[in-house]
Amino acid sequence: MNKDALGLLQVYTGPGKGKTTAAVGLAARAAGQGLKVAFIQFMKPDESGEVDSLRKLGVKVSHFGAKGFLVPDSDPTPHREAALKGWSEALNYLKGSEQVDLLILDELNVVLSLELLDRGEVMEAIINRPHGLEVVCTGRDAPKELIQAADLVTEMNEVKHYFKKDVKERKGIEF
Repeated sequence: MNKDALGLLQVYTGPGKGKTTAAVGLAARAAGQGLKVAFIQFMKPDESGEVDSLRKLGVKVSHFGAKGFLVPDSDPTPHREAALKGWSEALNYLKGSEQVDLLILDELNVVLSLELLDRGEVMEAIINRPHGLEVVCTGRDAPKELIQAADLVTEMNEVKHYFKKDVKERKGIEF
C-alpha cells in the first residue's frame, strides 16, 4: 500500500446520525488494508458496540467518557477530566511518540464545542501532526477552525428520524 497518499484531515459533523458509524467503517477498511489504526472515543458514557469489532480487527481503541451525559447546568468537571485523559493519549500520536497511519478522534468536535479542551492547543497539534498521519474528527458542532483546516468535511443532516416516532435506542443499532 502506498502510504505516501495518507496525511489528510477529515471532519464528520452535523446533527444527523452516522458520524461515528462512518468513522468506524473507515477504521475497518483501513485495518483491512493493513493500516495501523487508533480510535479514541470521547464523551460517550459507555463504550459503544462497535469498539469490540474494531479491536478484533487490530484497531487500538481507547474510551474516555465520564458517566452520564453533560447537560446544561451540570458540573462539567468529570467530562473535562475524561477529555484531558483522552487528549493526552491523542497527543502521543499527534506528536509522533506512537505511530499509526489513521487516528480517529470520535466526538472531539463535541469536546471542542463544549470548551472541555483548549481549542488553540488542539488545532495546533492537529495541524502540526506528523507527515502521513491521517486524522478523522467526528461529532456535532465542529468548530469553524477545524472545518477550515480540514481536507474533507462531511455533514450528516437529519431528513427523517424514527426517534420522533418514539422508537427507543436499540442495542446493536444505536449503541
